[in-house]
Amino acid sequence: MKYYLYLIRRKGIILWIITLMVLGIYIYRYVDRNILPTVVAISEIRARSVTTGAINDTIKENIRRDINYNDLIFVQYDREGKVSLMQANTILMNNIATEVALEVQDQLQKISESSIKVPLSNAFDTRLVKLPSVSVDIVPQGSVSVDFATEFEDSGINQTRHRIYIIVVTEIKMIVPLISEDIRITTNIPIAETIIVGEVPEQYINVPGDKMLHIVK
Repeated sequence: MKYYLYLIRRKGIILWIITLMVLGIYIYRYVDRNILPTVVAISEIRARSVTTGAINDTIKENIRRDINYNDLIFVQYDREGKVSLMQANTILMNNIATEVALEVQDQLQKISESSIKVPLSNAFDTRLVKLPSVSVDIVPQGSVSVDFATEFEDSGINQTRHRIYIIVVTEIKMIVPLISEDIRITTNIPIAETIIVGEVPEQYINVPGDKMLHIVK
């Protein structure tokens, strides 16, 4: 009789273990398929926002206020007072690119020293239940690349707006529980502009693509 009860109890324990294992597998697959992708997507949006904000703040505080269009572009006029040549100041642009790259690298390093909190309630799209937050770590990867770009657009009769952008490209690793992901972030920020009266000269010289700087700190 005791042996019979022992077998029943043993089978019951085994059944409970199997049930817990099946339940655990089901919960894991449900989280992996339905919850984790949402958490990763929300975390990526947050990571991009924080990184882009750091880049914008760096340029706003250290670069944009000291930049004048005439410092970046040399404009030459002909005898009739028309624009005949526009030449980029590549030396100054390279100096700016170096400064921006180093400053951005410093800001990203500061961000990596603390975690970002993403509420799980955002993933479940509910505010009825207060859920814990997920910690998101941002780790800089490799170098910060800085380049310049320009844009011409009509700005009235016989007028053209010339805008200069600084382009910052960086890569970060976003780390959330159970997964990590590499993210490439490109930020275009206008830093100077002017209005050109008359036609834009064909002799305008842009910054060559091979002038892009790769700064590693």
